[in-house]
Amino acid sequence: MKKILNNPENYVPEMLKGLLAAHPGRLKSAAGDIHCIVRADAPVTGKVGIITGGGSGHLPVFLGYVGRGLLDGCAVGDVFASPTSDQMYETTKAVHGGAGVLHLFGNYGGDVMNFATAADEAAMEDIETETVLVADDVASAPAERASSRRGVAGMIFAFKIAGARAEEMGTLAEVKAAAEHALANTRSMGVALSPCTVPQVGRPTFTIGDDEMEIGMGIHGEQGIRRGPLQSADEITDQLLRPIMADLDIVNTEVAVMLNSLGATPLEELYIMYAHLRELLQAENVRVYRPYIGRFATSMEMAGASLTIMRLDDELKRLLDAPASSPFFEQSQYV
Repeated sequence: MKKILNNPENYVPEMLKGLLAAHPGRLKSAAGDIHCIVRADAPVTGKVGIITGGGSGHLPVFLGYVGRGLLDGCAVGDVFASPTSDQMYETTKAVHGGAGVLHLFGNYGGDVMNFATAADEAAMEDIETETVLVADDVASAPAERASSRRGVAGMIFAFKIAGARAEEMGTLAEVKAAAEHALANTRSMGVALSPCTVPQVGRPTFTIGDDEMEIGMGIHGEQGIRRGPLQSADEITDQLLRPIMADLDIVNTEVAVMLNSLGATPLEELYIMYAHLRELLQAENVRVYRPYIGRFATSMEMAGASLTIMRLDDELKRLLDAPASSPFFEQSQYV
């Protein structure tokens, strides 16, 4: 796999340097650490700060959603590696405007451990924090162990909903409740067609045949639920939707849909999938309130896609419709 880079060991800091240079009016680093990225106007006085954190290699997740109506900051780790607790703590301090800080991140062991340490450090500075874990990947655990599931593209809906509530100057408890409400109504499932290559390693993260696909594989190459021959777009879409509908009752409801490229899959193929997905949902009297189709949570250059569905009510629709702006995500109030 060919990559455009200099020294692989400098892959992340050089990327962050370029990102900050490209968006000086939107983003800045905090505490002299380029791995602590916050809104250029942070901290916003009186507003709940929201931060996330995680490994690089997934753009736009995680730092791509730092902006108005979304996140206030992101602690950035190396490729597929957790940021340090110090980076999470410094990011927390940098976004604290006096109303507390919500830690909103994926359910991965290193991130959970380091954010807990950062929260303890923040408490010693009288900064109130709350934590919400994203665990939307139905392939990673059965319903009875839903709390142990991985966090994948569903976190973008959580960022959007919590960010909108924070912009309304909701309290920390209210912003946390909004994130939890969004995630309680969100499920995801993915399919991988090819591996990716971590720059520092220089070889694929896993192997898969040219004529194979794996349903349910995680965004770091975690084992899925089954591997088999490559199927048609319609057949793949069926296999992504069925487990979600078995886990989340969406019949006769309105939903937001996210069809996400894992990196290499082109938008054209996502739209082929969406055409069939829309038909499947219509057959169940499910109305798509807002579709999101594109690259929202990737895994380097992995080929594949994920489907995320959020069941909506009036409150979630209001917050979903709110405007938001970051270097990677722009939304007006109109569909």
